[in-house]
Amino acid sequence: MTQRKRQKNAVRRGLIALWLLAGSASALAQGPDAQIYDMPVQGLGAALGEIGTRSGTEIIAPAALVEGLAAPALRGAYAPDAAVRALLAGTGLVAERANGALVVRRVEAAGGSDKEPIVVTGTRIRGAPIASPVIAVSADRMRAAGQAGLADAMRALPQNFGGGQNPGIGNNVPEASGVDIGGGASLNLRGLGSDATLTLLNGHRLSYSSALQSVDISAIPFDAVDRIEIVADGASALYGSDAVAGVANIILRSDFDGLRTRARWGASTDGGNGQQQYGLLAGRTWDSGGLMGAYEFSRISPIVARQRSYAAGVTPGVTLFPFLKHHNGLVSGYQAIGDKVTLAFDALYNKRWKASIFPLNTAGDLDVSRAENRTRSTSFAIAPALKVDLGSWRAGLSTMYGEDRVHFTIANILGDSVLLNGPNCYCNSATSIELAADGPLFSLPGGSARLAVGGGYRQNAFELRRALAPQLDIDETRDSNFAYAELNLPFVAPAMAIPGVHRLNLSGALRYEHYPDIDTVVTPKLGLIYAPLAGVTLKGSWGRSFRAPTFLQLYQSPSATLVPATRLGGTATSGATALLLIGGNTALAPERARTWSASVVLEPAIAGARLEFGWFETRYRNRIVTPIVTTAQALSDPAYADLVSRDPDAGAVNAAIDSVDSFFNSTGGDFDPASVTAIVNNRYVNAGHQTIRGLDALASYETAIAGGTLSLSLNATWLESTQRRTALQPEVALAGRLFNPPHWRARAGAIWSKGPLGLNAHLNYTGGVTDMRQMPADDVEGMTTLDLALRFETPRGGGLLGGLEFVLAAENVLNARPDPIRTTLYYDTPYDSTNYSAVGRFISLGVSKTW
Repeated sequence: MTQRKRQKNAVRRGLIALWLLAGSASALAQGPDAQIYDMPVQGLGAALGEIGTRSGTEIIAPAALVEGLAAPALRGAYAPDAAVRALLAGTGLVAERANGALVVRRVEAAGGSDKEPIVVTGTRIRGAPIASPVIAVSADRMRAAGQAGLADAMRALPQNFGGGQNPGIGNNVPEASGVDIGGGASLNLRGLGSDATLTLLNGHRLSYSSALQSVDISAIPFDAVDRIEIVADGASALYGSDAVAGVANIILRSDFDGLRTRARWGASTDGGNGQQQYGLLAGRTWDSGGLMGAYEFSRISPIVARQRSYAAGVTPGVTLFPFLKHHNGLVSGYQAIGDKVTLAFDALYNKRWKASIFPLNTAGDLDVSRAENRTRSTSFAIAPALKVDLGSWRAGLSTMYGEDRVHFTIANILGDSVLLNGPNCYCNSATSIELAADGPLFSLPGGSARLAVGGGYRQNAFELRRALAPQLDIDETRDSNFAYAELNLPFVAPAMAIPGVHRLNLSGALRYEHYPDIDTVVTPKLGLIYAPLAGVTLKGSWGRSFRAPTFLQLYQSPSATLVPATRLGGTATSGATALLLIGGNTALAPERARTWSASVVLEPAIAGARLEFGWFETRYRNRIVTPIVTTAQALSDPAYADLVSRDPDAGAVNAAIDSVDSFFNSTGGDFDPASVTAIVNNRYVNAGHQTIRGLDALASYETAIAGGTLSLSLNATWLESTQRRTALQPEVALAGRLFNPPHWRARAGAIWSKGPLGLNAHLNYTGGVTDMRQMPADDVEGMTTLDLALRFETPRGGGLLGGLEFVLAAENVLNARPDPIRTTLYYDTPYDSTNYSAVGRFISLGVSKTW
């Protein structure tokens, strides 16, 4: 079935130094905006009123929200925002600035009016607490740090790995670790793969991009984004396939009223990477709804090896980071119809170009011979939704249709001769429809037990079109039907004032998903939140997750190649050959995983401080792998014995050839079945086991200082991961090895703001890895980089000079460089491009105006 028919049918030290430096500064002064509080435990409404009176801040807190809630004791110096945040901690309420006032809302309604579509991450129940750790990054913080978009911000996130589908992945990176086909950017939590992190937009799925079943986050206009929320814990019980490593929800602005234009320019001081970015954001809100539209243009010039000292003498003609250009557009809106019904929609469009070049000669001379890789990508999605209030319950119907097409051409050029391979296409589409409802069931001492239920249908389609080998094209669809339920049980609430049990909450979820012709999967998840006292919260979760095979893993054209047996490690017997089988496998089953997480959240008496420490573990089985790591050892390594059929008869040889789509003879002689001494099967199989475990540490502290506000943050992660490809193969380390995540990553920040002025400093640490490709092994040093940014705003009004914001940023101020690695081929990238960047020092200036 064609795509058109388907449419119709449907460092560590540096981190400590930065932390201590900023902490010492905070101890030097308390600004005039801070007030000294010594407030006892009391009702939340009364406590908020006292803060409003003493600070002169208007605080709007509906009585229905704060009635019956107790506020903890508050002692110390607090700015108004920090004081209110301290009182609201653990209540399910948040406060946001609106027209100068602090407005208290429920968590699920934060970010807009209470009539807007509600988006939550990590739970299907509105307002329910989440037992898994959640990392939230606001777009305002990203912009203030000088980051150009979601892709830049996620590359700096310690829990994310730079491999998978991302621009700048080198030619020497194994496909299992990363690949860049269309220039799109994706999330890859814990290094489990871009296809194991589910990425949502306003709570709904998008079409896959390219070949790896990832979602392109660079297709979303940055100005339209409010924040991204990440649950780095298995979430298949809530969201289905792909959420093994976790789920990321990109939440759009819904309350923007006005017009804003933006421009940003920048370049690397070592050359290349010249960036231009222009954006437009327009929005209008009214009593019953809102509409927002955004457009973004971006152009990035390439970085080539001759511009970098550590690469110029090794692979001078190789493109280290590709040329990229894109147009992004997005429209989002909602409209209440009466008091009960709300219509909403999100629509997205992206068009992108990418180009990269590498030489085809050892001298690296592009004029002699070269390969030019060019892609042109288009994607769109539209997601309408209907929500109906049914008293205390809410029901919703949501749908989505999207496409993502990556057209790619490879031109091999030798002098005046051109061999063109293309245009080819990785063409994806997705359709989904879901009906859901949530609301209270019965009363418990700590509040109402709440239930969410839902079900629906989803279809993904994939086409691989090959210009030179149309007989190997792929044109397949995958349907799935699903149903889920989630229950939240609040047994003890803070207002009950029970000694030793400040809060106790249990949650559970169960999801059924049926894939015809693949499998039926049932995934549970359990969660516990226990707070023995105010300021100390213990969380734990256990669950099962799964990932359906990718289309390429299932349907990539299988082939058999006849090679001399010595090429696969066989003995040097005259005329001996071997048959190597590779390609897809339609018998693959879903990958399955068990996930655990445990965390402790501390909100001590120190004003504005918060600490969170978490443990996570994922045990992956049925991992889809090509089982032979080194084909040159296939016949000599006993670990591959179960993948080798030795001394096959002619019938077995012919049967193996008949089972594949293509046969190639690479021996230089005639094919003789009698000369085949072994059949080696390196097609995709469900054989791998992985264990991933580690620790996360997140800390934040906010205080008034020098008339402004100082915010400190730390996000650090330690990761250990191992893999066993088959039962006979040994377990090997992944984390800390070349082209895999390092053991340690961290990012620490200090942000000071006062009115129109803001100063940002961030220190990033990426640990080293070990290159085990040759013996003796090489230690590859990590990187520590320092980012600085200065923000200044002019008052609104006042004509052309009013409402301006300037952000001057310098990333990698000290121009740290990646440690070189060994290369084998003249087009290899001479550093680990999954972990370290060739950008170097990058200076940018951003200017925006709110009209």
